[in-house]
Amino acid sequence: MIRIKKATTFKEKLIGLMGEKHINYGIFFYNTRSIHTFFMKDEIDVIGINNKMQVTEIFPYVRPNHILLLRKSKHTLELPKGFSKNYKIGNKVQI
Repeated sequence: MIRIKKATTFKEKLIGLMGEKHINYGIFFYNTRSIHTFFMKDEIDVIGINNKMQVTEIFPYVRPNHILLLRKSKHTLELPKGFSKNYKIGNKVQI
């Protein structure tokens, strides 16, 4: 189990996990289908989620300085690297 924060303000959505060295929590982005990893200090795992809160896409170990488009998803969950192994396509996610 990992703590998940909801990014609700523009600033929270803009910054996300930027600048974090030792990430030990996740961030949920409502109505967000793309993310960037510019200025990230470490890799992260990214999970795409649909309107039914089911996992639709899994991107493990996304490196810094990339743009990621989640084409099958409505929402995005950023996690510390390695945590996506706990998710499978179709799993229901509770935030």
